[in-house]
Amino acid sequence: MKNIRFTALIIILITSASLKAQESRKNPYNLNIISSEQAYSALIHGDSLKRLLDLKTAVPGIVMDIRYATTNNFTHKQVYTSARAFARLKVARALADVQRELSKQGLGLKVFDAYRPYAATLMFWDIIHDTAYVASPVTGSRHNRGCAVDVSLVDLKTGKELQMPTPFDDFTPKAGSAYEQIPEKAKQNRQILLSIMTKHGFTVYASEWWHYDFNGWKNYELLDLSFEELAVIK
Repeated sequence: MKNIRFTALIIILITSASLKAQESRKNPYNLNIISSEQAYSALIHGDSLKRLLDLKTAVPGIVMDIRYATTNNFTHKQVYTSARAFARLKVARALADVQRELSKQGLGLKVFDAYRPYAATLMFWDIIHDTAYVASPVTGSRHNRGCAVDVSLVDLKTGKELQMPTPFDDFTPKAGSAYEQIPEKAKQNRQILLSIMTKHGFTVYASEWWHYDFNGWKNYELLDLSFEELAVIK
């Protein structure tokens, strides 16, 4: 009986150590991250404003071009398993307001990325150690909080993206939100996007004309849940 108990104790200790090691790899900096369906469910039932909404349904007419669900991105790998975009409730509502206002000009939003699981931030940092273009995993990203979006403008009639300073994920000075040595039309379109996003509670990121953070993002937790997990949580 003693041998059985001893063996059982060893198995428990080994299993516990293995789980801790796995968790350490997922969260090497011991951040406060919501990473289980149970924890997220408890969070949003305590505060409904922290729920992540699917932008495809929350923002009618928005164009989806989720690059990290393809290989057409700086990693050259498919990072996401589905081409979806999520954002916190207030963020989604603000984007819906932006979309409605743009539509009066015959324009609309195109979204490249929104909520990003923390695991993707770890992956990006392994590729590019440059906080000008990717978030440090030591702090996590505003994308991980569901409070950042990467967007551009499209013509509603043609569906085509307007001329912008650079393509998405261009890691050069030309991508800067205030860079001046670009075509005048690109500068004008960038300003249209900047003006309307700022009006509705967003702040542009200096190094990337497409990246906008929602004001108050510090009030939201870091998340590491897949799109598939988010989709089934009620």
